[in-house]
Amino acid sequence: MQKTQKQKVTDFLINNGVIIVMFILVIYTGLTTKNFLTPNNFMNLLANMSYRLVIALGISGCVITAGCDLSAGRMIGFAACLAGTLLQKQDYSGRFFKEGFLANITPLNPFLVLLIVMLVCACFGTITGWFIAYLNVPPFISTLAMMEIIYGIGLIYTGATPLGGYVNGYTMFSTGKFLGLSYLIWMALAMAAITWFIYNMTRHGKYMYAIGGNPQAAEVAGVPVKKTMVIIYAKATAFYAMAGFMLGAKAGGASVNTGLGYEMEAIAACALGGVSVTGGRGKVSSALIGVAVLELLKVALQFLGVDANAQYIAIGIVIFVAISLDIRKYVAKK
Repeated sequence: MQKTQKQKVTDFLINNGVIIVMFILVIYTGLTTKNFLTPNNFMNLLANMSYRLVIALGISGCVITAGCDLSAGRMIGFAACLAGTLLQKQDYSGRFFKEGFLANITPLNPFLVLLIVMLVCACFGTITGWFIAYLNVPPFISTLAMMEIIYGIGLIYTGATPLGGYVNGYTMFSTGKFLGLSYLIWMALAMAAITWFIYNMTRHGKYMYAIGGNPQAAEVAGVPVKKTMVIIYAKATAFYAMAGFMLGAKAGGASVNTGLGYEMEAIAACALGGVSVTGGRGKVSSALIGVAVLELLKVALQFLGVDANAQYIAIGIVIFVAISLDIRKYVAKK
């Protein structure tokens, strides 16, 4: 039965209600507060969005296949700490490696360290994906287990000691600019472009959407479901590693609790932007829109003087509504 114009408008307003309300809030904040709609605030917003977008891009593949990844936050903290220990100044009093081979060769080249942390974290993601794909462990359980494992490894590795004293070549990723934009923003844009290419122009992307739509049908059609699932979770953790590297550069320090809870915001951003938690649907633009809306919400609430603790309540409500609307769209299609 074909929908009337009124029904189409109603569905649009309901399905995109959260985003519409967020933009009304942004307009209201801009009109009633000073310095909100300024270039400086806009650049700070983009910088804060950069690493969160990389996290959302990583987790989007998991969500598109009707899964999730609860290990993202702890993986970010571990990556930030691993990168931090390899990029401290030699004359820093609180240096992590004080003697031995690693003390002599560190600090390493920041680009080499980025590659190292991405490869190390991808190994953990491969293990998670293997349990999901080959032992049929639900993603929720498998990633929950990896979350605890990686947190424990991070605590043992760092001794729960906060890190700092980074070389300028590392912090420059946050302070340096190209064409007026922070290097962090360019890194996020590069990862978005790579993700778009993977999702739209490669077999892996087609396999991912097929698995998210119907894994049984995909397997019958010849899709290497198990191999694809392993790659998805390995790729996701590599993205988290880059986000941890970026966050460490921006903060100028790190601890095992760096990135704590970011996985929930990333999942919420994906759902809010249009990546379906029921699987099979989602774009790079979905993650970008979701991250932008959540960051705009947080900044707007700050400018409006809302208590910092109350902001968590607002974000939680947004998550509730976003997921509910996503489920509504899925049920309506069925």
